Amino acid sequence: MAEQEESLTETGIVHEPSREFVESTNVWQFMQEYGIDDYDDLIKRTTTEINGIPDSGVEWFWDELVDYLDIEFYTDYDQVRDNSKGPQFTDWYPGGELNIAHNVLDRHAAPDSERRNKVACIWEAEDGEIREVTYHELHRQANQVANTLEARGVETGDTVGLYMPMVPEVISILYGCFKVGAIAVPIFSGFGVDATATRIEDSECSVLFTGDGFQRRGGEITLKGTADDAIEQAGHVEHTIVFDRLGLASNDEIPWNDDRDEHWTDTVETQDDDYDTTALPSDQESMLLYSSGTTGKPKGIVHTHAGAVMQAAKELHFGFDLKPSDRFFWVSDIGWMMGPWTLIGNHAFGGTVFMYEGAPDHPQPDRFWQMIDRHKLTQFGISPTAIRALRKQGDEWVKGYDLSSLRMLGSTGEPWDPESWLWFYENVGGGDTPIVNISGGTEIMGCFLMPMPTQPLKPGTLGGPGLGMDIDIVDGDGTSIKDDHERGYLVARDSCPSMTKSLWSGDDRYLEEYWSSFEDPPLWDHGDWAQKDEDGLWFLHGRADDALNVAGRKVGPAEVEGAAMEHDGVNQAAAVGVPDDTTGTAVVLYVIVEDGFEETDELREEIRAMVGQEHGKPFRPREVLFVDEFPKTQSGKIIRRAVEATYTGEDLGDMSSIENPEALDNVENAR
Repeated sequence: MAEQEESLTETGIVHEPSREFVESTNVWQFMQEYGIDDYDDLIKRTTTEINGIPDSGVEWFWDELVDYLDIEFYTDYDQVRDNSKGPQFTDWYPGGELNIAHNVLDRHAAPDSERRNKVACIWEAEDGEIREVTYHELHRQANQVANTLEARGVETGDTVGLYMPMVPEVISILYGCFKVGAIAVPIFSGFGVDATATRIEDSECSVLFTGDGFQRRGGEITLKGTADDAIEQAGHVEHTIVFDRLGLASNDEIPWNDDRDEHWTDTVETQDDDYDTTALPSDQESMLLYSSGTTGKPKGIVHTHAGAVMQAAKELHFGFDLKPSDRFFWVSDIGWMMGPWTLIGNHAFGGTVFMYEGAPDHPQPDRFWQMIDRHKLTQFGISPTAIRALRKQGDEWVKGYDLSSLRMLGSTGEPWDPESWLWFYENVGGGDTPIVNISGGTEIMGCFLMPMPTQPLKPGTLGGPGLGMDIDIVDGDGTSIKDDHERGYLVARDSCPSMTKSLWSGDDRYLEEYWSSFEDPPLWDHGDWAQKDEDGLWFLHGRADDALNVAGRKVGPAEVEGAAMEHDGVNQAAAVGVPDDTTGTAVVLYVIVEDGFEETDELREEIRAMVGQEHGKPFRPREVLFVDEFPKTQSGKIIRRAVEATYTGEDLGDMSSIENPEALDNVENAR
């Protein structure tokens, strides 16, 4: 580790893939086939221009990719895209017809397919129960779901809610919706009544799939009562189909409405297991994914059949180098974008997904390492905050497990601190496994930034633009920033197939949210604070609207937090900006200390000094406050706006994505 840190100090490059590894990757094979010499040429070829023709690279790439990744259309498209209305309303693959379900399920389960009896999902419950579901079994059940929906009057374009525990049945429900042409509305299983009701009310779904409950930290969390209360508040739902996960439904231990509720066994499992998947226009809506806003109603993100399958398949194939024998695990719920992304991207190639229902540290902090060893998982994706929490438990929990099956590590959700990145790289990846740190969002069901496995890596880097993504860093006027190290706004100069076609609430909010910052030319403002270094590697420093503007100089909160976490006594940190009479904004730093360190004034001053030395005296925290935990999303991302609002006493806004609301009291009573 000392050698790695010395290398980091001298060059910044920690991971340098071997020539043998590079030449084994899917992206290298693609480059060879199309005569692309290096990474810079790859990005230019797929994102900007060919032979001097503007935008030709984007169109060439997304056209070529259909056949290259073997995505099947029932009817060929007339052109790659129609962007006559501008990038805001680009119509991708017009004239074409396809269905996600055909590409991820039907063709693999066909009688003559070699994947028919391959395992599509390995599932492990928190209590250790394990199930394996083949493509053939998944296909039959998805057909039963489709017939169940049709029998209840669901047609193409109707919405169907999924408020489900993380069990394999969520896959067949999702794919069954696709087969009918219904719009799937995944809802995070950890949501309470208000957040669930908001999504039901907005989407107006007439059918809701739910379960009696699920396992969490050794106990049972019930869902059905919350679903009932949400339906009462929101209306619209005429049929609730209840999966009996815990045995509560079959034993009449949950509330029941005979006029609306139906048992999974009496409805889905009694249906015919044949169904002809519906051919749908390329731009037919496939999913309505909700992105929690900081104020106002959550945003309903509209995704299409063509866009979702093309983006997810591209990213799994190139970024995560998916191979036929891989077993892919990303820590997520079906209610978050990474859930459908994992399923669609893997199953487009007939791959195997690993699904876990339960807490990451139950019964002990070695649960993930245990499962990776037991199931020989090959890709593992997790948030930086979750790694920081596991790192805090000590290296001994990782030691003793064989993690050599891992070929790729993944992360998303927030910026890294170098120490935690290095811990993940060394202790989980063995010092030779690339960390594919990605950033995009629910709005594009994919990534604007994504390292290729062929690239050298520095701690925390996001590599560069994803293939086929025309991404830039600009100043406040929308002008490209050319100087290394200068920070700016992360924007998209062009659309991609998976970019939301609008918001469910209408075009006005869609244009205001994403296209109003830079109008000539129109740029998609993603809201992230970004920079590119002298080696061409891209980094993010948090949300641009979270940037700390102290005395006229901006720095991302992640940079302040990273400086603080260089202190041996700091395990996690959250920096927020608060009003200050002198500098306009002052930094307040919340800290979780490492075990063995005391929360003293001396420690506070040491942390303040480290931040001031790294970023200058103006950014030295005005206050350092000690807490035991931060409010986080289910994916482990710290909700800094909640921390800031708790300090200033402002309205918290939409907190529906928070997994541990009790942490707000902890922040309010910070020491």
